[in-house]
Amino acid sequence: MKSNSRLTLALVLGIVVLLIGLNIAALSWLGWPNVLERLQNSPTAPAITPTFFLPTFDLSTQTIITPSSAPEVTLTPTATPIPLSLLNPEHQHTLQEEGVLLLFMRDGERIHLFAYHPKFLPLTRLTRTAWDEMHPSLSPDGNRLAFTSHQNGYWDLFILDLTTGETQQITQSPEYEGAPTWSPDGQWLAYEAYRNEQLDIYLQSLNDLSQPPIQLTDDPAADSDPAWSPGGRTIAFVSTRTGDAEIWLANLDKPEERFVNISRDPRSADLNPVWSNDGRYLAYATRKESEHRILTWDSQNPQDPAVMSAYGDDVAWTPDEQWMFSTLEQPNQHALLVSLRGSLQRLIPPEEIPGKVYGMVWKPGPLTGWLWETIQQGDTSPADPLTQPYLSLFPVEPAGRKTMVDLADVSAPVAKIHDAVDEAFQSLRLRAARESGWDVLASLENAYVPLTTPYEPSMYENWLYTGRAFALNPLILNAGWMTVVREDFEGQTYWRLYLKARLQDGSMGIPLREPVWDLQARYTSDPAAYEQGGRLSSPPSGYWVDLTELAQSYRWERLPAQPNWRSFYPGIRFNQFVIRDGLDWWSAMKEIYPSEALATPTSMPTYTNTPTFTLPPTATPRPTRTPTFTRTPTRTLTPSTTPKP
Repeated sequence: MKSNSRLTLALVLGIVVLLIGLNIAALSWLGWPNVLERLQNSPTAPAITPTFFLPTFDLSTQTIITPSSAPEVTLTPTATPIPLSLLNPEHQHTLQEEGVLLLFMRDGERIHLFAYHPKFLPLTRLTRTAWDEMHPSLSPDGNRLAFTSHQNGYWDLFILDLTTGETQQITQSPEYEGAPTWSPDGQWLAYEAYRNEQLDIYLQSLNDLSQPPIQLTDDPAADSDPAWSPGGRTIAFVSTRTGDAEIWLANLDKPEERFVNISRDPRSADLNPVWSNDGRYLAYATRKESEHRILTWDSQNPQDPAVMSAYGDDVAWTPDEQWMFSTLEQPNQHALLVSLRGSLQRLIPPEEIPGKVYGMVWKPGPLTGWLWETIQQGDTSPADPLTQPYLSLFPVEPAGRKTMVDLADVSAPVAKIHDAVDEAFQSLRLRAARESGWDVLASLENAYVPLTTPYEPSMYENWLYTGRAFALNPLILNAGWMTVVREDFEGQTYWRLYLKARLQDGSMGIPLREPVWDLQARYTSDPAAYEQGGRLSSPPSGYWVDLTELAQSYRWERLPAQPNWRSFYPGIRFNQFVIRDGLDWWSAMKEIYPSEALATPTSMPTYTNTPTFTLPPTATPRPTRTPTFTRTPTRTLTPSTTPKP
């Protein structure tokens, strides 16, 4: 009986185990496609975790020492799209006959040459150099392009043959030389050069490069950006000799009355002069009261004021002089416009471009040789991103909130930053140190600010609370190692930051052309400077690095000053940068905090005055009259009558 019971129990257990195994197999077979789909669609960490080697500094010499063991990360090349317009033979022929716009544009880490046509050709890369190049100028015959290049470690002038693709070096010196412009006969170049701590205009003969250049201007102020008129006897340029940037003319036939100011508007900054093909009109950019406009001055009616022709910050004429290409700078964006001169009518809507433009010129057709062959290759692929966000810490469940990570070797009250932007910070830190020669991001005024930390009053929507922003140390500005240029856009004030290059031999940075804004002038005895929150000041001498432009390359945006910045110094916000990633402030805060922590009577902590202990009032006794001394009256005897004897 016991034997049968044991056999029955073993049989039951075997059947149960068999059923469990069959169920597991069935569930695995049915659920495997879903699991496979989840695995295929789930985000995976990159195969190579980026390692950032920040520069170390020798305290005795302040020389950057870059570790030689830094790994090289090879990016997978992407397919280069072919412009659709070039697939159409008719469009291809029209493009070849009409010509293209040549422009130098920020392309990832460097500045490269591009070609563009508003109808037939998107932005097409022509060069992929490992150095920066800018300031194009087309020769009168249309076959050569003069430009500025940093390929030898210093800024020198070069000429590119658009037919053969060969380059010729024109200048060779450690000092900065840039912004070339051709004489009408193609025998001379006028350009700006920084010598003896001055930015002036020079003339160089192309027939005999051994001849020393001729100095055209000699003024302590900055004279820059020359434009040689097609007539040959006048050169327009930008000068700050009146205190602000204005357009001047240099008459080569009148040494005693050579220089004439034609803009004469102290309320605006006038830049980038360009002559029309017939030499009658001079177009230039002006920045006045938050508006960026292109004005046109008529040389045949010099007393008439310049008239508005388009919007923008730089300009290039088409051969028929009816259409004008212009670039429009926004606080954190760049756009390209094509407008009908004088009517503000646009050929196409404003086209956003990926980087800042450093000069442009129209190359008329027919396009041949190296230029046309390079255009047909169709290199229209966007630049590789300079940094990729990588979450080193997984979001905290169940809400999926992001976390903060430590900033190594950074001095700040709380040396932490959002996990989604730490790679961008480290990349910018390394790049800024390499370009300027010193580690500007090693010491910060603030990085991440906890919600429990009170901040300055009236600082609404402070991005430092989100962990997506940082603030530079303002002492750098006071020490003279940083300067700011004021830029107004649509009623808001922004700041462009320049870092002083540690090496002032011409290998780092470029000289400043525009006046800077002196924020410390508000503390002087000048009432006008106090009311304006500062004043314009002459460009400081030396070589400077555009930190704002470098930051934009790594997705860091600048913030506008608050409306009260003229009287409230923290409201200037010149030293703050943020990566929004399309988020508003509230959404960015909810990435790291629950809604309950943000739903408070006040939007942010404020300082509370310490209460003063007050004694309770006591009853005051009713006053009584003070007794006075009363004299006791003395009794006086009444005299009696004396009898008569």
